[in-house]
Amino acid sequence: MTIKSSLLDNESIMPEYEDHSTADTDTGVNERIARRVRDLRAARGYTLDALAARCGVSRSMISLIERGAASPTAVVLDKLAAGLGVSLASLFGGEREGVPAQPLMRRAQQAQWRDPASGYVRRNLSPPDWPSPIQLVEVHFPAGARVAYETGGRENAMQQQVWVIDGRIDVMLGNQRHELHPGDCLAMRLDQPLIFSNPTSQAAHYVVAICDAPAVAGAWSA
Repeated sequence: MTIKSSLLDNESIMPEYEDHSTADTDTGVNERIARRVRDLRAARGYTLDALAARCGVSRSMISLIERGAASPTAVVLDKLAAGLGVSLASLFGGEREGVPAQPLMRRAQQAQWRDPASGYVRRNLSPPDWPSPIQLVEVHFPAGARVAYETGGRENAMQQQVWVIDGRIDVMLGNQRHELHPGDCLAMRLDQPLIFSNPTSQAAHYVVAICDAPAVAGAWSA
């Protein structure tokens, strides 16, 4: 499957999307998620029961995820992230054993993951563990797909912006709907339920920027 951008030269900044999802790749990402959830839960001193109560994911599911024995959906992972006080993108990062944090992340090193429920593919673009409040994520969202993040309130409300490269994506933030087309950029505060949907017959391609720092002067906030 190849999606050509209408805004970016495919041979410059954003290469064409290539589906490299294999059983081995999926296993590797699930293991990374498992390790990250275990480490974050331990660092916060949460028991399985405590985390389950905070995020609304069952104790048994969290246990399966931490053992790499489950393929959680994006919605489940978002609930876990909210319960742990981090962004969804953070669950795909984590320290690589024996490798210090680096400011450069090559394309071939970036973690790619497919949501088993919707089929959308996300790639973490930002270097993991680098001390920056900003994270970039590239997303390929299939035609007709829909993902509803039910988590509203978070201990640390994060800022997020969505920039569409190709196709159309509809974003429902709380009760407000936004229809985004190539070149459109939507800024939001992640303190309400959020729904992404693609009502067209063409896949959408967009980039998400997430910031877990307080909004700076001049930026809007709720």
